[in-house]
Amino acid sequence: MATIRRIGILTSGGDAPGMNAAIRAVTRAAIFSGMEVKGIMRGYKGLISDEIETFNSSSVSNIIQQGGTILKTARSKEFMTPEGRQIAYDTLVREGIDALVVIGGDGSLTGAKLFAQEYNFPIVGLPGTIDNDLSGTDMTIGYDTALNTIMEAVDKIRDTASSHERLFFIEVMGRECGYLAINGAIATGAEAAIIPEMAYEKDQLGELISQGFRKSKNSSLVLVTEGDITGGAMAMAERMKNEYPQYDVRVSILGHVQRGGSPSASDRILASRMGAAAVDALNEGQRNVMIGIENDKIVYVPFSKAIKKNKPFNDDLMNTLRILSI
Repeated sequence: MATIRRIGILTSGGDAPGMNAAIRAVTRAAIFSGMEVKGIMRGYKGLISDEIETFNSSSVSNIIQQGGTILKTARSKEFMTPEGRQIAYDTLVREGIDALVVIGGDGSLTGAKLFAQEYNFPIVGLPGTIDNDLSGTDMTIGYDTALNTIMEAVDKIRDTASSHERLFFIEVMGRECGYLAINGAIATGAEAAIIPEMAYEKDQLGELISQGFRKSKNSSLVLVTEGDITGGAMAMAERMKNEYPQYDVRVSILGHVQRGGSPSASDRILASRMGAAAVDALNEGQRNVMIGIENDKIVYVPFSKAIKKNKPFNDDLMNTLRILSI
């Protein structure tokens, strides 16, 4: 296998706190290993339009504490086409880039998998997504910070919920993955979480009511994962008003505030470890793998496993929430 002399780094998809820490770690670990580094702006879109900058150690100084991504991120419909991927490959060849590190979520790594297969190009992925929905890793970059943001917001909502004796449905991100909702509910002492993993098995709201929801409490909080599977907080509130008009119902959608903010210590450390491991993986000849962490150990996860969208859900979390919400 040819020696890798120059690597490219890009961030793609939704931004996540800790992406900058990962960029910093990849850059400095690569330089430490004697490689040159190119920063690719705006994800796959920048790869097609040749928005590429030379990175050195000072390029990533003083960014570990910053949210978002200094490389920016954007969607690229063109990269979804064979013609677009050909342009991207031609750019890599022209820039002398021998390997890529892609930081992003399911969609980003799906694109990386396809590109790597088509052009036999070395790519290592880092799981950068607040949803924590990638298989093969206990934690994704950005998840811990987003969870803490949710906790802080819900703590504040509880104050007003208690003052007015209201039921709040609070919508959090996650789409097809309920980890933010369930762990957010446990962390804030919420009464329940409505998550996509349970949506096809039972009527979560109906079961909640039938079990004597609220009892003697003067306020209640229910965290709901966004998206079509659960229907989101608005749909839950509308149904509640129609079927149980005795409740004073309100909705709060946390939205993109969950993506922002300075990354937590946990996310900075995770991103740093994974970024350095990505360079190690390339030096070892790995390709088509995502860097994961399992039981506090770095692991290499094939893209095909990481993006299956079947990350096992820990049922103990739901049982813990049920017990503690009495």
